[in-house]
Amino acid sequence: MRKSPLYSRSPSKAVIPTPASPTGNAAAQRPAASATASAPAPLSAAGPGHVGATPKAPVPIAVWTLAGALLLAALVLLALRWAPHQRVITQGDIDAAVRESLEKEPLPSQAAKAFEAILPSVVRVTGLMDDKDDGKESPEQRALGRSLGTGVVIIDNGTILTNLHVVWGAKKVRVRFANGHESDATMISAQPENDLAVLKASSLPDDLEAATMRSTADLRPGDHVIAVGHPFGIGPSVSYGVVSGLKREFRSPEGERTLTNLIQFDAAANPGNSGGPLVTTDGQVVGIVTAILNPSEQRTFIGIGFAVPIENAATAAGMPPF
Repeated sequence: MRKSPLYSRSPSKAVIPTPASPTGNAAAQRPAASATASAPAPLSAAGPGHVGATPKAPVPIAVWTLAGALLLAALVLLALRWAPHQRVITQGDIDAAVRESLEKEPLPSQAAKAFEAILPSVVRVTGLMDDKDDGKESPEQRALGRSLGTGVVIIDNGTILTNLHVVWGAKKVRVRFANGHESDATMISAQPENDLAVLKASSLPDDLEAATMRSTADLRPGDHVIAVGHPFGIGPSVSYGVVSGLKREFRSPEGERTLTNLIQFDAAANPGNSGGPLVTTDGQVVGIVTAILNPSEQRTFIGIGFAVPIENAATAAGMPPF
C-alpha cells in the first residue's frame, strides 16, 4: 500500500487585519507585514519524516522475499557448519551389524531347511515276512522277521520310491507317513539293476506332499547333501555331508549284484536308511540311498554311502527323464 505523504496537522496562523482607522492605516498594517515577514519559509528539502519531506518509494514484496530466503540459507549453512559430522558407514560396520544380528537370532542351518522341506514326503517302509505279523507293533518292538527301510513320495497319489531289497520277499508291505498315518502298500514295478521298487499306498493322509526331484547333471563333488531315513527303525533322522564322488560302482557283499553310476556321499547312513532320499540343501531329491560300504561284518557306516541317481529312479516309476 502506498504510504501517504506526511503533513503537519497544525492549522496555519493567519494574521487577521483589523479595520483601518482614519489615523493609523499604516501603523495598523505594519504588524501584519512584520508577522508575515517573520513567518518561516516552507521546507522543501528536509530529511525523512520532516514536514514537507519528499515521500519514500515503497519497497517491493519480491525484495523482502529474497532477503528472507537469503537469511534462511545463511542460517542453514551455519547450522550445518556447526553440526557434528556423521561418520561414513563402511563395509566393516555392515559386517559387524550382521554378525550382531545373527548372534541374537541365528538363521536355521541349510540342513535344517532342507530337512523341513523334504520331511512331509518321507515314509517308513516295513516289509512283513510273517503272515501272522499285522505290522501294528513298532519296528523297535519287533525287528526280527521284518525288513526296515525308508521311502519317498514322488507322486501325491501315493506313489513311493524305495529300494527293492527293502521289500523283496515280504508277505506284506506297510508304510507310515510323516503325519503318522499308516497304510498297506503294494509293489507296482521294480528295477532290479538299480535296486529300486515302486510302491503304491492303499490309503493316503490329507494334504500329502510329493518331493521335488532335481537332475544330477550339475551335481559336483563337494556339494552339500543330507540323507533322511529311519536307521534301525529310528526316525525320521537326518545326517549331513557332501557328495564324495560320482559314477561309482558297488558290489553287494554276497556278490549277487553290481550297481553302477552311483553317487558317493559321506552323510551318515545305516541299515534302515535304504530307500530314503539324498537331498540337496534346497530340499530337492537327487538320489535314493541304496548301500553303504563296510568291509567288516558289522555293516555299519564308516563314511562311504551310495545313492542311485534320481534320473534312474524316475525311470523306474515310469516318469519322463529330466
